Amino acid sequence: MARLLSKAPRKPAQKLVEEAGELAIAAVSQGKKEQISEAADLLFHLLVLCESLEIDFADIVAELEKREGMSGLEEKAKRKKS
Repeated sequence: MARLLSKAPRKPAQKLVEEAGELAIAAVSQGKKEQISEAADLLFHLLVLCESLEIDFADIVAELEKREGMSGLEEKAKRKKS
């Protein structure tokens, strides 16, 4: 992780995109074991990127809680107004 953080935010962001693609591929063409592995990789790189951006995980959870019960379209429209 230290190596990724030393190249932040560019390298962690690149790895996040790479891992998201790998998870998407695993979702449609691989088994549960591979899907879990790719999901773990994606979460790891998301957490590294958040660490590099000084984003606290609790703040992410709070944001998700604010969106509970709201459709994706409603949430997106609300962001545009802000």
